[in-house]
Amino acid sequence: MGTTTAQRVRRIKPSPSTAAAQRVRELKAQGLAVLDLTVGEPDFDTPDHVKAAAIEAIRQGETKYTPVSGTPALRAAIKHKLAERHGLSCSDDRITVGGGAKQVIFLALMATLDADDEVIIPAPYWVSYPDMVLANDGTPVVVDCPEADGFKLTPQRLEASITDRTRWVILNTPGNPTGAAYTVDELRELAEVLLAHPHVQVLTDEIYDEIWYEPGQVPSLATAEPRLTDRVFLTNGVSKSYAMTGWRIGYGVGSPSLVAAINTLQSQISSCPSSISQAAAAAALTGDQAFVRECVAVYRSRRDVTLKLINDIRGLSCTPPSGGFYAFVNCADVLGKQTPTGEVIGTDEEFTRYLLESQQVAVIHGGAYGTPGYFRISFATSTDVLTEACERIARACAALY
Repeated sequence: MGTTTAQRVRRIKPSPSTAAAQRVRELKAQGLAVLDLTVGEPDFDTPDHVKAAAIEAIRQGETKYTPVSGTPALRAAIKHKLAERHGLSCSDDRITVGGGAKQVIFLALMATLDADDEVIIPAPYWVSYPDMVLANDGTPVVVDCPEADGFKLTPQRLEASITDRTRWVILNTPGNPTGAAYTVDELRELAEVLLAHPHVQVLTDEIYDEIWYEPGQVPSLATAEPRLTDRVFLTNGVSKSYAMTGWRIGYGVGSPSLVAAINTLQSQISSCPSSISQAAAAAALTGDQAFVRECVAVYRSRRDVTLKLINDIRGLSCTPPSGGFYAFVNCADVLGKQTPTGEVIGTDEEFTRYLLESQQVAVIHGGAYGTPGYFRISFATSTDVLTEACERIARACAALY
């Protein structure tokens, strides 16, 4: 007799992005020349000075357990980054460190959600948010945020979604998959709604904040409305900005009571993050930031190339992302058309399957992000790959009738 899984496992599904990446690996293993535009990680290598810090930590014997909330050096580096980017000052009891921002977000939900508590999730959303809520006994309340609104939550939609059971609102800015980010004024308008509902907390996922194409820095709710300070849980990490996805270091900044609860959970789950990775993250946050600037310049160039090619394809369109390294492409006009074999493309998922099977181009369908009629391209790959992929997508679209 097999193991009976818990309900929390049965009510969630594997990450669609992970599943897409696995499918690409399988096809490549079969010898197919698949162009993979699904990957949500930088294609750059971790900076040398960050690697050197990790090697030195090993040489110095920094290979033991660390405090649950992170090493003093890493917490100091996080405080340095918060002060530098946002003008925020905070004490150690407001900082928690985990095995990636993903774990920090999961632990925050685990620490605060009881059965049927609601979490407002603007769509398009990062694929993991709803399942994280479900895994922790909560109820995801998905709020559609159409392209006409810049894929952003409006004060009116927020107000209409809040109930007595609302525990959190999640704001991912810049967002995955759209690259959309809120302006200071937009954040203040949302804050006015939140101030009228003191039982609602806000989880801000700012993992893409350094990958930014507009003037100045991407705004944060943590500074846009100081009256919300103790109700905002800011999450971030080193994975995207410093090409450190495999190092698994993220952090959260919030009220001391929430941080203490998260640390209690982590003490029983993983004790602490990797000591070596923490040393590397501290070096990344406090060291030379030229690497980040250089990467952003490359991403910007790739973004511009991709947007030009996609918007030249009949039936497709894409709003320019303000941050991140994704393009969220509107494919509504190709739905309902037929492939050369006579099959009708009824959904965005069927369209992405058509791209994979006919042209060996792998993208992720918009339904995975709660917004059907779109697909996501990652431009964290070379310009040559992006150019060839867009040419193949154009051929696929031209063959539809």
